[in-house]
Amino acid sequence: MTTPQQFLWVEKYRPMHIQDCILPESVKKQFQQFIAKGEVPNLLLSGTAGTGKTTIARALCTELNCDYIVINGSDEGRQIDTLRTKIKQFASAVSFEGKTKVVILDEADYMNRDSVQPALRGFIEQFAENCRFIFTCNYSNRLIDPLHSRTTVIDFKLAPSDRPVLASKFLKRMEFILTNEGVEYNQRVLAELLNKHFPDYRRVINELQRYSVGGNIDEGILSNFQEVNAKALIEGLREKDWRKMRQWVANNVDTDPQAIFRQIYDILLPEVKSPARLVLDIADYQYKAAFVADQEINLTACLTQIMVDSEFK
Repeated sequence: MTTPQQFLWVEKYRPMHIQDCILPESVKKQFQQFIAKGEVPNLLLSGTAGTGKTTIARALCTELNCDYIVINGSDEGRQIDTLRTKIKQFASAVSFEGKTKVVILDEADYMNRDSVQPALRGFIEQFAENCRFIFTCNYSNRLIDPLHSRTTVIDFKLAPSDRPVLASKFLKRMEFILTNEGVEYNQRVLAELLNKHFPDYRRVINELQRYSVGGNIDEGILSNFQEVNAKALIEGLREKDWRKMRQWVANNVDTDPQAIFRQIYDILLPEVKSPARLVLDIADYQYKAAFVADQEINLTACLTQIMVDSEFK
């Protein structure tokens, strides 16, 4: 029987050691210090999806020979009774081998702030003698303050100077995976795929596996990138679906600001009934892009304005 670890590349090629994780050196150094001390503190790892938070948490536990479980906060972690039972059963039992126990709560920002998160605060205190907790989240402001104050917070946000270095390292990782899997590839296409989704490593590897089914990743898939990207944006705005629109922003915000506004123009112009209104909205936010501190907020505001102003065919 094939296991996910054998079939899914994202699991098959998940780094097992901190040194192999593709992260800023400042982040890796903090984890290497934990290794040197031989201890796992309570941690809160914050950053965008797919950047390696869960992977390095697992690697830390593996290198320190901890007994650990992973609970998905967006799934079983939403149910307070299930969570309470699972954590209590694991954390209350002392390891016969004297191992430190660790509960990794993935996507903890999806857990209910009024019931689940306060309960987790209690678990941290109740099981402090033999169990540690590692929370991963995309948005740390969705976690209650008592969890922040009881954990060491590590931000996985990439500095501009980190991006080219990490992207180059991950491109080599992609080439290694494809060579190991016997898949031929065009390096330019790999770079396009990486640029489209970076720094979401998980998404990149999943897309890599999907496009490799035919045994060759060539320039033919570039048109597919563009078609899927355009369809997702049009659907989100036409349906006035905030969540779809925000997902499109998250997938494309790392594109050069000037290029992204041109892309929006090209995608939407044939789809709206009033091109003039669309052009004015895009021009306004394209101008603002030169001054704003947060490009993601500016891009989201632009698409929200278009969602309100434009009527689609």
